[in-house]
Amino acid sequence: MALLGLAASLPAPAAARPPEAPASWAGVTSPSPGPARIIGGTGLGCLGGAVALPADGPGWQAVRLSRNRHWGHPALVATLQDLTRATRAAGLPVLWIGDLGQPRGGPMPYGHASHQVGLDADIWLDLTPKPPLPPAAREEIAVPSLVLPDETGVDPRIWRPGHARLIRLAAELPGVDRVLVNHAIKRELCRTEAGAPWLRRVRPWRGHDSHMHVRLRCPPGEAECRDQPPPPAGDGCDATLAWWLTPEARQPAPRPPGPRPALPAACGAILQGR
Repeated sequence: MALLGLAASLPAPAAARPPEAPASWAGVTSPSPGPARIIGGTGLGCLGGAVALPADGPGWQAVRLSRNRHWGHPALVATLQDLTRATRAAGLPVLWIGDLGQPRGGPMPYGHASHQVGLDADIWLDLTPKPPLPPAAREEIAVPSLVLPDETGVDPRIWRPGHARLIRLAAELPGVDRVLVNHAIKRELCRTEAGAPWLRRVRPWRGHDSHMHVRLRCPPGEAECRDQPPPPAGDGCDATLAWWLTPEARQPAPRPPGPRPALPAACGAILQGR
């Protein structure tokens, strides 16, 4: 009876977080073992066998390392290294590279709805010279917006041809699905580069006024990876850009209430490291 009484007095164990809970994924500090494996899509999925982008490399410095979001599919890390080789050859300065994904992908507790399968990376659109900085000095970086406050165009005091060159180099890399930028940046590119085939992959999206978001297509052999539909045909320099200045675009409706969508079932094993 005494043992029964002691058991009854103990606190109940905390309920395990469901795999859909962002805290479950953010709390894991290392990748799962085994080869790279993408499950699901960039907005609802996970990643096994992730690799880390080194904190420093020829042509880049990773920022905000304390977030532990510099993990991705090997194809993404290789693509970023290809990009920095191209930017160095073009005479552009060292790049600041921000979030990729978490060690096992999955949803994040803040900052992104995508970046879940190791195919996304944020790259700051900053063309100032960057001396080597210790990681602690890269936690808080201030990059000015390239866009006017009313978002009708780029800020001519800040925008340079080098920004267009950087975006083009990213959009032309093999395997890149799209490059997301603020619609005002897209509008400026349409003004100067209309008709260029690579503009099809440069897509307008809210925010992204001081960084670009590079997304890859599913790499070959990743049968469980789910691509989003390809960008529409054409260079995107059409009337659809005007929509981004409408009240509907400026004040998007909040997400409907309800439970989070369920991750693919196989993500449970990735989270547990099996």
